[in-house]
Amino acid sequence: MLFKRLKADLDAFLERDPAARSRVEVVILYQGFHAVVFYRFSHWLWQSGLRFLGRFVSQVGRLFTGIEIHPGATIGCCFVIDHGSGVVIGETAEIGDNVTLYHDVTLGGVAPSVDSHEQVGVKRHPTLGNNVIVGSGAQILGPITVGDCARVGANAVVTSDVPANVTAVGIPAKIVMPKDKSKSSEFRAYATTPEGVPDPVQQVLDQMRQSLSELKGRVDELEQERDELREKLADKDNGKDDGKSGRKTSVA
Repeated sequence: MLFKRLKADLDAFLERDPAARSRVEVVILYQGFHAVVFYRFSHWLWQSGLRFLGRFVSQVGRLFTGIEIHPGATIGCCFVIDHGSGVVIGETAEIGDNVTLYHDVTLGGVAPSVDSHEQVGVKRHPTLGNNVIVGSGAQILGPITVGDCARVGANAVVTSDVPANVTAVGIPAKIVMPKDKSKSSEFRAYATTPEGVPDPVQQVLDQMRQSLSELKGRVDELEQERDELREKLADKDNGKDDGKSGRKTSVA
């Protein structure tokens, strides 16, 4: 089972990195794959009850790769860490199948450091669904969920749930709906989208401009109705005045 997982991971590296030319190259030269190998063995030891040994293997892997994956984390098959360095994955993190992380990604906890003994075994780190892509420098913090086929853009800071099939970008991260949801499961390097990563702030500004334009149009309509009503009232008043003048003349 362990070696089948590693073979699936190796194949995933070849599939998602066009610079990888052979399995031998990935096995010998890719520190992201080395980190996955260290994790698989340390996790197996952790699950077997050899937790100190699991942590030891994990720390050795950290020294060799610059990638820190706690052996208690749960990671599915076909897992890829591209460009590697600086990735941190916490103890209670859960990662689905076919997930890709880029360098400097953190799957961290936000629980306070006080009373840490009370947090043992408590869910503190995020859960990533299947086919998730996390761009470089992104921080996903706390016991939140990132849905299947979601993307987290580079340097985003995510502290709340991300639905499936969307892209989260910015600080703090905002949800961007893809134009074509049928393409949401396609692999895109660095969590980019086929139409580019839209600016959520610009989207809000565009929506505000559209709303202001609609409001201005409505105000113009109301002003026109007001002017027409004034003209009708003025004509009505003039008619009354003419009637009164006519009656006074006839009496005289």
